Amino acid sequence: MTTAVTSITSRNPADPADVLLRIPAPGAFAAADAVERARAAQPGWLLAGAAARSAALGAVAAAIDAAADELAALAVREVGKPLTEARAEAARTAAIWRYYAQAPYEPTGVVHETAAGSGLLLTRRRPHGVAGLITPWNFPFAIPSWKAAPALAAGNTVVLKPAPEATACAQRLAEIVQHRLPAEVFTVLPGGATEGNAIVSAADVVSFTGSTAVGQAVAREATARGVPVQAEMGGLNAAIVLPDADIEQAAAHIAGSIAGYAGQKCTATSRVIAVGTALDPLREALSEALRALPVGDPADAAVMCGPLIGENARDRVSDAWQGLPTLVGGTVPSGPGWYAVPTLVEKVPQGHRLLREEVFGPLAALLPADDLAHAVRITNSVPYGLVTSVHTADLNTVLHGLDRLDTGMIRINAPSTGVDFHLPFGGAKESSHGPREQGRAALEFYTSSRTYTLLPAGTT
Repeated sequence: MTTAVTSITSRNPADPADVLLRIPAPGAFAAADAVERARAAQPGWLLAGAAARSAALGAVAAAIDAAADELAALAVREVGKPLTEARAEAARTAAIWRYYAQAPYEPTGVVHETAAGSGLLLTRRRPHGVAGLITPWNFPFAIPSWKAAPALAAGNTVVLKPAPEATACAQRLAEIVQHRLPAEVFTVLPGGATEGNAIVSAADVVSFTGSTAVGQAVAREATARGVPVQAEMGGLNAAIVLPDADIEQAAAHIAGSIAGYAGQKCTATSRVIAVGTALDPLREALSEALRALPVGDPADAAVMCGPLIGENARDRVSDAWQGLPTLVGGTVPSGPGWYAVPTLVEKVPQGHRLLREEVFGPLAALLPADDLAHAVRITNSVPYGLVTSVHTADLNTVLHGLDRLDTGMIRINAPSTGVDFHLPFGGAKESSHGPREQGRAALEFYTSSRTYTLLPAGTT
């Protein structure tokens, strides 16, 4: 999963001397035991019925709303999320639980006519049992929630292993959720690779968000066991700007997608593809937009680009821009905290790591394209396929020119970042494995379909 650890230390990335917690890792036995306790609790949680599950999830939503300021402050301190984004995540987290609080009342099957004679044929969706969830640090409340809430709504129990860097956020979420649910229905288990491996080896359904290498390992292990698995992994997302686009608007959207939360989102823009005559005006507008973005203390509501999550993350970003022509940025501020200035580079040679790897920081490459078909080929030339943003005033282009994009999500005249939790989320190629998450797709993933044949007694 992640590196094996014997203890967990969480630090403030804006001030590494500020330690939020230091606790021992529970180990593989504790992880397996948590799954077994969740498995024992699952039948009772399912039999509690739709009304009880709906009320519990609704109570969680209300409690998250009530604690929103506290949760936002904790996300700022533990994972360096800028305050404005942290407040938005807290609100979104409550909305996720509120949305799935209605799911227990949704139909779980369909009735069919028999081919001949009397009787009934019907399908019914049932929960898998224990959902093992492995989540990253960058959305410490929203991602665990959009995995756990649909799993719980469908009648599963949950064991969640958060990233070590977001342990305090996960523990606070657990306090809120556990006070509204029966015992052992929702468990947070801190740790690293040891605990993650144990959960994947024991759970009845597995959902992962994180790095590509780890996600592929999770998918292999779960598939070998024959349990359903989904893995959301990396992105190397492009923004395509056509000559007829509103260049100023496109530059503002793209700058936010490059540098917002220091580029630490799987949907962040890391390649900007300017088509034809859009190149020169976009270069100027995007450079200006990036220079204007506030960088600094994430507790300042005006700041958009805070620190990276750790020293290694900062060094990975600064190493990636070395030797490239820099239009904006390309510096690391002095002082405490793991910061990197939002950076735009150009004339990136083929085969450079920026064109094949996810760097996960406030860094993007400006690339020229002759026409839309060329831009599509550039977009598709990487191993990932999560999201592409396209900026144009021509609806015909949108309807007929983009069907060759190998990405799971296409956003027109909008930033690449930002997703709707009531719609399916996921990508193509190495960005995703398995079914989509969020929306109704999540309810389908956390359940399996049973087919029933009901015939009158004595039927021959």
